[in-house]
Amino acid sequence: DVQLVESGGGSVQAGGSLTLSCAAPTYTYYSDTYMGWFRQAPGKEREGVAAISRAGGDSKYSDSVKGRFTISRDNIKNTMSLQMNSLKPEDTALYYCATGRMTYAHALNDRTYNDWGQGTQVTVS
Repeated sequence: DVQLVESGGGSVQAGGSLTLSCAAPTYTYYSDTYMGWFRQAPGKEREGVAAISRAGGDSKYSDSVKGRFTISRDNIKNTMSLQMNSLKPEDTALYYCATGRMTYAHALNDRTYNDWGQGTQVTVS
């Protein structure tokens, strides 16, 4: 099994910033691999937040975070990050990183991802 490990969650006041990181050291990457961030708040469905192509770096964001969050990846270290600025209370959720093979059109669809981390909590008050 592929092991994905998230880090960087925590509690922050509204307007603050956090950076999440995801390490996937054993993953075998392909030209159509995407890495994504998803979140799930209590009582809500899991939502695709941001995704990035491992090969070309094409990124995609949900409307709810566009302009505030930035996704990046380091292909040498096999890591991915999510810089979250101007955080709002509605950003409070358990955040997961995931990987899978797909096209750009499906990059925020959680059903197209195969491997998931355990999640890291982000709380904005």
